[in-house]
Amino acid sequence: MNIHEKYINRCIQIGENAAPSAYPNPNVGCCIVHEDCIIGEGFTSAYGGSHAEVNAINSVENKDLLKASTLYVTLEPCSHFGKTPPCADLILKYKIPKIYIGIKDPNPKVSGNGIKRLEKYGIKVKVGVLSKKCKEHHKIFLTNIKEKRPYIVLKWAESSDSFIAPLKKKITKPVWLSNKYSRQLSHKLRTEFDCILVGSKTIISDNPMLNSRDWYGESPKIAVINKANDLDRNLNIFKTTSEVLIIDKKCIDFTQNIAKQICSYLISKGISRLIIEGGTQTLNTFIKEDLWDEIKVFKSPLEIKEGIKAPKIQLPKTNKKEIIKDSLITYLNN
Repeated sequence: MNIHEKYINRCIQIGENAAPSAYPNPNVGCCIVHEDCIIGEGFTSAYGGSHAEVNAINSVENKDLLKASTLYVTLEPCSHFGKTPPCADLILKYKIPKIYIGIKDPNPKVSGNGIKRLEKYGIKVKVGVLSKKCKEHHKIFLTNIKEKRPYIVLKWAESSDSFIAPLKKKITKPVWLSNKYSRQLSHKLRTEFDCILVGSKTIISDNPMLNSRDWYGESPKIAVINKANDLDRNLNIFKTTSEVLIIDKKCIDFTQNIAKQICSYLISKGISRLIIEGGTQTLNTFIKEDLWDEIKVFKSPLEIKEGIKAPKIQLPKTNKKEIIKDSLITYLNN
């Protein structure tokens, strides 16, 4: 790893602090270096606040040093007025002579214009430092802009014999296949998303709460596929503090590709990160239409022997984590 990669890697570390409050803005990280010493750092503020470059510049005590410094940033500085002024203009104001950028911003409002503006005024710009790692860091933002849909994670728990639930239940509540630590991790995962999507059959048969009560953090909005919009308002999802979005026949055409339409509907509602927790029909709909980015499966040692089959994944495992006797298996859609 060369010196420039070292500083971009530091920017990625800093940028992690921006999630999830920065969304739908990208979680950019920035650092400013003078004579091989970092003199300023910053990450994207909560949505509507200052961008990473602004925070990094503002953190520098002696602004005179900026004229002889190098700025490193994970994503191309913006060149347009949004909720805040252009970052490129602030860089020009302080005459920072060199900029190293992880990746270009695919947003049509930027899309190379920030780089052109900086170069126009004589600033040396280098793009593509640790680009693969920066793309992974900005995967949610890149998916939102390029695919015009939320970043999608499918999640379920299944028994050792690959069932997602028993055929018959005595009570209307979720059947927990995984252990309490897996459930806590599952609730932590929910706090990392804007919205959780389920089908109406899951809501009726399980009457879940779908919040993050076992982990500190904000619970996601709840979206339910319910064609007739006829759910009983006494169900648990309506008793939580989470906003509930009903996806009915007024929202989408149920005779066409459902998953694609749901993606378009939710991105129009400002949803940038979506987790889908079931049931099997809903999960398989997104798998069939190839509209997913990650799959997370909690594998339990329990056997059901007879039940509702879990979706089948014909891909190699990307990662496997042991949680006592459970396993959390991750798949990536490449």
